Amino acid sequence: MIEQYVLDLQEIDETQVAVVGGKGAHLGGLSRIEGIRVPAGFCVTTDAFRRIMAEAPSIDDRLDQLSRVDPDDREAIRTLSAQIRRTIEEIALPGDVAAAITRALARLGEQAAYAVRSSATAEDLPTASFAGQQDTYLNIVGPTAILQHVSRCWASLFTERAVTYRQRNGIDHRTVHMAVVVQQMVFPHAAGILFTADPVTGNRKVATVDAGFGLGEALVSGLVNPDVFKVRHGEVVARTIAAKQRAIHALPAGGTQEVAIDAQRQEQPALTDAQAVQLVQLGRRIEAHFGRPQDIEWCLVDEGFQIVQSRPITTLFPIPESGDQENHVYVSVGHQQMMTDPMKPLGLSMWRLTAMVPMHEAGGRLFVDVTRRLASPASRAALLDLVGRGDPLVRDALETVLDHDDFVPSLPDASPGGPPAGGASAPIETDPALVTELIERSQASIAALERDIRTKTGPALFDFLLEAFEEHKRVLSDPLSIRAIMAGMEATWWLNDKLLEWLGEKNAADTLTLSAPDNVTSEMGLALLDVADVIRPYAEVVEFLQGVEYAEDAAFLDELAKLAGGIEARDAIETYLDRYGMRCVGEIDITRPRWGERPTTLVPVILDNVRNFEPGAAERRFEQGRQKAQQKEQDVLSRLRALPDGDRKADETKRMIDRVRTFIGYREYPKYGIVSRYFVYKQALMEEAERLVQAGVLPEKEDIFYLTFQELHEVVRSNQVDGQVVQQRKDAFRSYQALTPPRVLTSDGEAVTGAYRRDDVPAGALVGLAVSAGTIEGRARVILDMADADLEAGDILVTTFTDPSWSPLFVGIAGLVTEVGGLMTHGAVIAREYGLPAVVGVEQATRLIRDGQRIRVHGTGGYIEILP
Repeated sequence: MIEQYVLDLQEIDETQVAVVGGKGAHLGGLSRIEGIRVPAGFCVTTDAFRRIMAEAPSIDDRLDQLSRVDPDDREAIRTLSAQIRRTIEEIALPGDVAAAITRALARLGEQAAYAVRSSATAEDLPTASFAGQQDTYLNIVGPTAILQHVSRCWASLFTERAVTYRQRNGIDHRTVHMAVVVQQMVFPHAAGILFTADPVTGNRKVATVDAGFGLGEALVSGLVNPDVFKVRHGEVVARTIAAKQRAIHALPAGGTQEVAIDAQRQEQPALTDAQAVQLVQLGRRIEAHFGRPQDIEWCLVDEGFQIVQSRPITTLFPIPESGDQENHVYVSVGHQQMMTDPMKPLGLSMWRLTAMVPMHEAGGRLFVDVTRRLASPASRAALLDLVGRGDPLVRDALETVLDHDDFVPSLPDASPGGPPAGGASAPIETDPALVTELIERSQASIAALERDIRTKTGPALFDFLLEAFEEHKRVLSDPLSIRAIMAGMEATWWLNDKLLEWLGEKNAADTLTLSAPDNVTSEMGLALLDVADVIRPYAEVVEFLQGVEYAEDAAFLDELAKLAGGIEARDAIETYLDRYGMRCVGEIDITRPRWGERPTTLVPVILDNVRNFEPGAAERRFEQGRQKAQQKEQDVLSRLRALPDGDRKADETKRMIDRVRTFIGYREYPKYGIVSRYFVYKQALMEEAERLVQAGVLPEKEDIFYLTFQELHEVVRSNQVDGQVVQQRKDAFRSYQALTPPRVLTSDGEAVTGAYRRDDVPAGALVGLAVSAGTIEGRARVILDMADADLEAGDILVTTFTDPSWSPLFVGIAGLVTEVGGLMTHGAVIAREYGLPAVVGVEQATRLIRDGQRIRVHGTGGYIEILP
C-alpha cells in the first residue's frame, strides 16, 4: 500500500478518522456542507505518525511500561510520557514526509500564518471528546516552524493528561495514532463556541453561544468570561454580556499575545443578536449533517462566520426514541429501582420483557413515559402524590416541567369507571396468613420454573422463556400481592401523618417497623452474621479468607474445605448462597455477576462481621429491634389515650400498627421473587452461550450480554453473530458509564434533577429525604463498590445507591447516606428495619463528603452536617 502523508481538507470526510483523526475528519466533513466556510488547509496523516514512531524502537519499551502503570501513579506517568515526547520531538523528519508537507504549504502560501493542531484517532468521537488532551499551536509562520510544530503535535499524544485520560478510559496507547491539521489562520473580530444543545440542561431546542473578542483561545483557556446568548426557535431568549478585559491576538511575526481591551469596549457585546441567531442557523445545519448535537468553534471575520472545529457534545444524556414529534416526559426507572448504573443490552431487554409497563431505553437506562398521566388533572394529581411520597425530587422535577408553558398537553379526565392511576386499592384484612400464602405461591411458581426449564435448549428455550415471562408478569401483578404491598405502605403513611398531627412526632413509624416479620432482605443481612459466627472460631479459615482475592471464582470454596473448620465454613456459605445467591449489586440487570457466580464478593463483609460482632449478634439484633418497636407502640398508645377523643385515636393507631407489622416486611418479597426467577433465566442462557462458544460462534460467553433477548434468540437459531455489533455495543456501554441519568427527562433533552426547596436546615448542610429517624455522628465511609467495604463499628455508609444486595453491610454500620432513594425504596425500608438513621436522595453526596470525614446524619430532619 502506498503511504499518503498529506491530504487536503477537501479530500476528507468524517469516515476517515483512522487516517486523519477525529478533528481532521470533522473538518473535512464540515468543508463539504453547503453554506459552511472552513479555513483552507490540509492534514498530515497517521501514516506519517506511524513512520516517525517506527524510527524509534525505544518508544515500544516505554509503551509497555506505561501499560502496566496504575492511572493514579502520576509520577510514573509524568516521567515515562516526558521521555516519549522528548524522543518523538528529537526524531528528524524523513525527507519524503517533510517534502509532502512543504509542497502542501507551497500550494496554500508558504509565508502565510497557520494553525497547527493535533488530531488523534481517539478524539472528537461520539463516545469520548478527548477535548483539550493534545496540543494546538496558533499563528505559526514559515515551513521550518510548521515542521517543528507538527513534531510537537505528534509528541502531544503523550502529554501526561492525555496518557492519564486513556488509562482511565481503558484505551490502549498503541491503538491511538496522531494526525495533524495545518490550517490557514483566521484573524477574527470575535470568536467563541456554539453548543447546539444547552450543555447545562441538555435541552436540544436551546442553543448556547459563548463569544469574546479576538481569538477563541481566550475563552477556551478560561482567560475571560464570555458573553452568553441562548437562542431558541430563531430568537435570543436570554443574554449575559460579560466585562471582557482581555483578548488573545495574533502577532505579525508569528505566535500570539494577550492584550488589554479598551475600557469603553469591554462591556460591548461581541456579537449582535442577529449575528447570534445567524450563527445558530449555521450550527443547526452542521448538527443535521453529523446527526447529533455539536460543540462548534467559530470565528467572525469581515465577510461572515468561519467554522474551525466541530465535535459531538458527549456529556448530554441521550433521549429515548419516541417515533413521533410530540412532547414527552420520562421518569427514570433506575432511581425507583435503586440502580442508576447503565445496563447491558440483554439486561435492558429482559427487564422490559418482564416489566408491567412499557419502558423506553436511553443511555443504557430505562424510563417510563408519564406524559399522558400528566396531561389530565385527576391522573396528574394522583401521579404527583404517589411519586412525591416516594421521592420529592421526582415530584419537583415533574412540576418544573409542568411549569414550562404548553409542554405537556391538556387532556380531559378519563371517563368515570376506570380506576384512578396509582389510586386506592381494595381493602385487605390484617392477616399474617395472607403473607404466608403469597410467599408460598411465589415459591411454588419458581420451583415449577426451575423444574420445567431443565429440558429446554436451543430455540425451544426462547419459546419457553417467552411463556415464562408471562407467568413472571402474572405473579408480579397478582392483585392480592399489590394490595398487601399497598396496605403496608399506606399504613406507614397514615401513622406518620396522624402521629405528627396528634403527638407532634416526626416519622414515628420508623421505630414501629423495627424487626418486622417476613422481611427477606433484612433477614439476608442478619443471616450473614450467622455465617460469621460459624467461621469466627477457626483462625486458619479467617486467615485464608483474608487472602482471597475478589476476582477469584467459586473454587475458593473447595480450597476452604481442606482447612481445619473449613467444611463447616463452606457449608455455612453454601447454605447462605442457596437462599441468597441470586442477589448482587445492580440485580435488575441480569448480566451482573450474582453472588452464586462470584461468592468472593461476600468475603469482605463476612470478615467485617467476624471482626466487629460477638457470637449470637443476629438473634440479639432482631430481638432488640422487636422490643424497641413494642415499647414504642405502648408509649404512643398511652400518650394518645391521654388526648381528647384519645381512645378512638389509640384504637385506630393500634389497628394501623398491626397492619404495618403484618405487611411492611412483604414489601421486599416481590423483588426477591423477580431476582430468583432472573437467576434461573440467566443460568439457562449462559448454557446456551457456552454452546455458542464451543461452536465457534462467539469468542466468549459474556458477549451475549451485548445482544438483546430477541437478537440472542436469532443467533441461537442461525448460529451466526455480527461481531461488529457486539463491539459497538461494548463501546457504547463504556461511554454510558460516564453519564449521570436524570430523574426526569423530556423529549427536548432537558434533564431535570428537582430540588427540595427547604429553608429549615442549617447553612452548609447537605439536604436529602428523611427516611429513617434518629441522629448519629460518626466517620463517613464513602464506598462505591460493596467489594471495597472495610467497615468499623460506628461508621456511616455513604454511597450512590443501595439495592437489597447492600443489606449485609447495614448490620455493621451506624447510619446511611445515599445519592438516590425514596421513602419506600429498599435501602430506606431496611434502614428502618435495623433502626439506622438514614438520609437518601442527597445530590452528589459521594463527591461532597470525603471518605473518613466526621459527619452528623439527621435521619428525622433529612439533612447531613459535615463536622470540623
